[in-house]
Amino acid sequence: MSDILKSIKQPKDVKKLPLTKLMELAAETRERIVEVVSQTGGHIAPSLGAVEIAIALLKIFDLNKDKVVWDVGHQSYAWKILTGRNERFHTLRSLDGISGFTNRDESPYDAFTTGHSSTSISAALGMACAAELQDEESHHIAVIGDGALTGGMSFEALNHTGHIQPNRFLVILNDNAMSISKNVGGLQKYMARMMTSKSYNTLKQQIWDLSHNLPTRIRWHFIYGARKVEESMMNILVPNIIFEDLGFKYLGPIDGHDLKQLTSFLKRIRDNMVGPVLLHVVTQKGKGYPPAEEDASLFHGVGPFESASGKQKCAGSPSWNDVFGKKLCALAEENQDIVAITAAMTVGTGLSGFEEKYPERLFDVGIAEQHAVTMAAGMAAKGIKPFVAIYSTFLQRALDQIIHDVALPRLP
Repeated sequence: MSDILKSIKQPKDVKKLPLTKLMELAAETRERIVEVVSQTGGHIAPSLGAVEIAIALLKIFDLNKDKVVWDVGHQSYAWKILTGRNERFHTLRSLDGISGFTNRDESPYDAFTTGHSSTSISAALGMACAAELQDEESHHIAVIGDGALTGGMSFEALNHTGHIQPNRFLVILNDNAMSISKNVGGLQKYMARMMTSKSYNTLKQQIWDLSHNLPTRIRWHFIYGARKVEESMMNILVPNIIFEDLGFKYLGPIDGHDLKQLTSFLKRIRDNMVGPVLLHVVTQKGKGYPPAEEDASLFHGVGPFESASGKQKCAGSPSWNDVFGKKLCALAEENQDIVAITAAMTVGTGLSGFEEKYPERLFDVGIAEQHAVTMAAGMAAKGIKPFVAIYSTFLQRALDQIIHDVALPRLP
């Protein structure tokens, strides 16, 4: 094990490191993740992509009071390693070993027990509300991937958060499905720095306070004009205004592997921002390990593999999902009414071959199990024969739809 990583026993040890050492720590942490997961299996690509996010959070925030909720928890391996669990990390996903997800029983730095997607914003908001009721001044951060953001629960939480406007509340959108877009340039960075500066936010608050001294009729025209000016500035900065419309201050996108930029933004958000903030961070799934960079879907969740080549150690016999997928393709060839529906698990449910052969008959609805089942019910009501492929653990979320929308109307 490398010297820097050996010295990290608890979060405060990360705070002591200068930027150059943080970069070295990121590389060493990736090596440790590959070393262990190649033996135990696990969610390697998501965790490799989130290493700098974990380091930056540990560098900027006070984990003795601030809470970080990792959505799903499968991108939290670096977090586990750097919060006192490195020496036990080799027991990942084994009996009495380190959990593959965040777990409150495992560490005080795991703020919430996770496993299913799209829950982080709701959980972090609940903690923020509790902290306010208990007169605590602490930051609450939800780290959520772009895939998990397709889940309806995420938008329910975003909508409520924007409505109640908690302070010291941050959502980090870990976007690992796209490359850095063109608007990550000099002007965008300047505008983002300005929006997070103390002087800008102080001026904004002073203008708001001033408006209350104006006659009512003039005040609303004044506020409307001020908001239009800010929106015009934000149009330079924001590729999609949806988060602003939901009540968040949107910042980004920024490079999620640039520790200097990450720590700078997080520090400004910590010190200056009022109300809920969404920081859009773009990362590469599998970052730093070539086999995972080349095939992030395959290395999303894997069994043991050869670390040098990335080759699976034991391919074994065909899985049930593979057999299912091949049989469904055969049935679909004979019956044009057969379609397949999955909830962001095309590969995992064995439907990759079906997608290649019948792309127009494969519906990937994203992380939306409830929608998937009722959509299938609607298709069945019109004579289509939908096959819904969802992992049993995720199908729990669609129990109401199975009973009410499929079983009660006795749809075929």
